[in-house]
Amino acid sequence: MAGQAVASIGECMLELSGSGDGAWKLNYAGDTFNTLWAIRALTPPDTATDYVTAFGDDPFSAGQMSFFKDNGIGSAASPVIPGARPGLYAITLTGAERSFTYWRNDAAARQLADDQDALDKSLQNRALVYFSGITLAILTPESRGRLLLAIDRARQSGARIAFDPNYRPRLWPSVQDARTAITDALSLVDIALPTFPDEQALFGDSTPDGVAYRLSAAGVKEIVVKDGVDPALVVNGDASDLVPAVSVNAVDTTGAGDSFNGGYLAARLAGLEPVEAARQAHKVAAATVQVRGALAPFETLRLAAGLEAS
Repeated sequence: MAGQAVASIGECMLELSGSGDGAWKLNYAGDTFNTLWAIRALTPPDTATDYVTAFGDDPFSAGQMSFFKDNGIGSAASPVIPGARPGLYAITLTGAERSFTYWRNDAAARQLADDQDALDKSLQNRALVYFSGITLAILTPESRGRLLLAIDRARQSGARIAFDPNYRPRLWPSVQDARTAITDALSLVDIALPTFPDEQALFGDSTPDGVAYRLSAAGVKEIVVKDGVDPALVVNGDASDLVPAVSVNAVDTTGAGDSFNGGYLAARLAGLEPVEAARQAHKVAAATVQVRGALAPFETLRLAAGLEAS
């Protein structure tokens, strides 16, 4: 893939992460933003990285936009919606395993695809466009159609499309709605980055190989099936390989799969083949689970990937 501009589409939320002593820290995170964060860390500074969403006009949204800018992440033509505000979630931990409480029903990001022209503009001249099943789930069916149209146009203009189905049952009206929307999206996808337990829950696949077979039948050529601490299955055309995970003592598994995706896509942008990209992705995910919250420092991610400090 050409090392050019990247766009990631979705919802970046306010994140409250606790240390267990009653103190809470405010951060910014969300599945597709976490992936873009890792891409930003692992690509050259002149690689344009934009988060495509919608913002409110409140102080927290202003803080979010400043955070993006301070970390070299743009927002393309993302609209600012008067009276809207960002979604919020809190992480609670039992050991290293996390659970989430959300406040997001009226989040600005649900309007990210309301303006077709702005969305098309945000996805112009991209080497890579990334989105997820959560991106689809927060939109109305009409907005989802506009999003897929914009992604199709970007693909026709030369962008490679990467997608993580990232099934979250609470976000969907029904299992069938999720199946239909995700299947529709797969018709536009060049690189799929599913997680086996999610696919098993949604489509009933009994093995990672079953996931890969179904996605290959849908036309996806490059597939990486994540499976937690078990090896990732990497399928590229007719080639299939298992790539072992990196064993570490995790303190917080938030964002592990997202950072894997970012590590993988950054490696592919740099010209690494899929198996080598998956090895880098495992290292990046292992570094992420050793810090609290979804976003590990850039230098931590670069060190994990074997890159020089920026």
